[in-house]
Amino acid sequence: MSDTGWIGNVVTAARPKAVAALLRYFRNLDIAEEAFQEASLRALKSWPKNGPPRDTAAWLIMVAKNAGIDSMRRTSRHDPLPPEANISDLSDIETVTVEQIDEAAYSDDILRLLFICCHPDLPATQQIALALRIVSGLSVKQIARAFLVTEAAMEQRITRAKARVANADVPFETPSAIERSDRVAAVAAMLYLVFNEGYTTSVAEQGAKAVLCEEAIRLSRLLLGIYPTEPEVMALTALMLLQHARSDARFDADGMVILLDAQDRSRWNRNKIAEGLALIDKAIRHRRPGPYQIQAAIAALHARAARAEETDWQQIELLYGTLERLQPSPVITLNRAVAVSKARGAEAALAMIEPLADKLGSYFYFHGARGAFLTELGRAQDARIAFDRAVALANTPAEAAHIRMQIDQLTNSN
Repeated sequence: MSDTGWIGNVVTAARPKAVAALLRYFRNLDIAEEAFQEASLRALKSWPKNGPPRDTAAWLIMVAKNAGIDSMRRTSRHDPLPPEANISDLSDIETVTVEQIDEAAYSDDILRLLFICCHPDLPATQQIALALRIVSGLSVKQIARAFLVTEAAMEQRITRAKARVANADVPFETPSAIERSDRVAAVAAMLYLVFNEGYTTSVAEQGAKAVLCEEAIRLSRLLLGIYPTEPEVMALTALMLLQHARSDARFDADGMVILLDAQDRSRWNRNKIAEGLALIDKAIRHRRPGPYQIQAAIAALHARAARAEETDWQQIELLYGTLERLQPSPVITLNRAVAVSKARGAEAALAMIEPLADKLGSYFYFHGARGAFLTELGRAQDARIAFDRAVALANTPAEAAHIRMQIDQLTNSN
């Protein structure tokens, strides 16, 4: 067992359960995190030689708990614990611990940990950073690269988030049934923010940001394990899988954006699509529709179309109309207008979005869509104005380059 790569995978999988249990025990994020890190280091020393324990999470929790207590005693100038060899020998304790594990209690622990990371006192950027650091275990360097900020800035962001949580005096009792229901939506929203932070990227940033999409999906599966019959959690997982399945086809060799209609669908990840389609079909059978189910159903219609021209745009328009009623938003109306342009033409789509000019005047996609509709209607001068505005508001160089390409096409056609 000289190859220790497998240990990282095992520790990563056990991390949410272990850190959540340690947080309940120590009631301090820093101590829980540091104790788990110490246990992980001891696993690297012990497991290659002795093999993994029967229950890795139980082993990590026990070793981390002892390490945390030892650290607290040394800090408080109390008597130290016995030597490491004594406290790390879990040959007898492990069996007892495994027998005592209550999976329901651990589910409560993980929920509590997720609830803390998306505490309402924290702004969205801090929620995401805290979840990626505490629950996922990503390094500050990895998170900083994904957010395109310095390590020092990200370290400060995470430190501020921990301080806010500590000052908020978050309760550590088992979440009630009502609290679970109320807060799971906040957890789901936070996970989708993590995903979108990774998905909205350029080809140059894909390596750093792709990890965010993968982590969001992993955490969503974790949430689904706690809520296996909740259709909105199924749909959230399906939505992210179906969107992430298109990653390899979103940019060309020069880093230019490839729109959905023009993507090489043979490059879509069929395993992710199959998993996503199975989840959304299962969610819909519960007959309790919600926003994530509608968005996942739209993504599923795209995934099921073997060719772009086979896309059922009329059904997509109807779904966006339903989403618009559930969550009125000018952005949703803009998305519906794109479907309308495919189903009923650019003139109807343009009429839909003109009233949105005030609300979406600073939104890149509004001007990009408006320019595309105007181009289709032969209004080249108006389209050029819209595209120029879109370039000024582009979020990434790839977005700006894509719009400039459309401007060039307008110029060449005249």
